[in-house]
Amino acid sequence: MTTPSQSAISVSGLRRSFGDHVVLDGIDLNVPRGTVFSLLGANGAGKTTTVKILSTLIRADGGSALIAGHDLATEPDAVRAAIGVTGQFSAVDNLLTGQENLTLMADLHHLGRAAGRRRVAELLDQFDLVDAARKPAVTYSGGMRRRLDLAMTLVGTPQVIFLDEPTTGLDPRSRRGMWQIVRRLVADGVTIFLTTQYLEEADELADRIAVLDHGRIVAEGTPDELKRRISGGHVLLRFAGLRDLESAARAVGQASRDSDALALRVPHDGSLRALKALLDRLDENAVEVDSLSVHTPDLDDVFLALTGKPENEKVATR
Repeated sequence: MTTPSQSAISVSGLRRSFGDHVVLDGIDLNVPRGTVFSLLGANGAGKTTTVKILSTLIRADGGSALIAGHDLATEPDAVRAAIGVTGQFSAVDNLLTGQENLTLMADLHHLGRAAGRRRVAELLDQFDLVDAARKPAVTYSGGMRRRLDLAMTLVGTPQVIFLDEPTTGLDPRSRRGMWQIVRRLVADGVTIFLTTQYLEEADELADRIAVLDHGRIVAEGTPDELKRRISGGHVLLRFAGLRDLESAARAVGQASRDSDALALRVPHDGSLRALKALLDRLDENAVEVDSLSVHTPDLDDVFLALTGKPENEKVATR
């Protein structure tokens, strides 16, 4: 179990309401240092509110949080010094060049002239913006603007970065470019708190995922753990002849049979142990399998099963 000293973010009982509308109803989160943690939820579920609270932009109504070892309520300035935020909407000034945007951030961080120039040069190189450094940001593509926006967040060398839907509106190539940048940051020890509407993005990047619905965390785990909570996984076995199909059906018991396609669909929880047990049964009965494929629920299935329903209709979580 991760201790508070090993956590980049530790949240307990966080609550927030807007009038009579409860947005966060006592959520608990723990994010180990040097990992990607993704918060998923439908529009209006409270993802952005969570980010705003943890980044000191708005106050919580209750609960507590430690960010990079600093108490959110009593040490907000220390929290701000330790974090960076890249929001849904770009903070880039269109009238300034890329270099000028970064230099402005360096000045705001009081880096000093020489140190600021070095940091700006490092970031322009790191984010592949050297050739565009002296061009106005208004001329940048969406992917370039997003890279510049994240580079501006990194001027102060934050320990924790909040990325609130950072690739919204980007084309697939630019999105994957951002994924590579995120992976490099984590490899360097930075902690990423990610909210996204792209479930593939969470699947690709996140070490752990929490699903937020009706103001509560309804599930948390690794992407694979969450997928295994949803029914529908199966192993599809195909055979060269009807005799093998019939032998397999007798060996495995519960399965859906398609005699025309010479296929057998066997319920499967996605675990290696269950797959090994299935193969052992087939081997013990000398069944020849022509081909085998494993099908597991994806995060879309998880998201649809866990969100947007009344509380009494939700899939039970473990």
